[in-house]
Amino acid sequence: MVQVTVRYFAAARAAAGIAQETISASTLGELLSRLRSRHGERLSSVLAVSSLLLDGLNIRDGWAPLPPDAEVDVLPPFAGG
Repeated sequence: MVQVTVRYFAAARAAAGIAQETISASTLGELLSRLRSRHGERLSSVLAVSSLLLDGLNIRDGWAPLPPDAEVDVLPPFAGG
């Protein structure tokens, strides 16, 4: 397992109640599972519609291994003009 910094933006920040946190996980799927367990349904619903960036690159593969000291950004859909 590696330490991953998770940064939340907009509605994800509101749902998690924090701007960022550090979590241990080996894969993206494991990380998401831990986040859902830790923060409950409110964040789970935001994660379901969010884009995820792993060190700045879009990621969707739950089996993707996480490199040491990775950063995962949670970007929910944005509204505006």
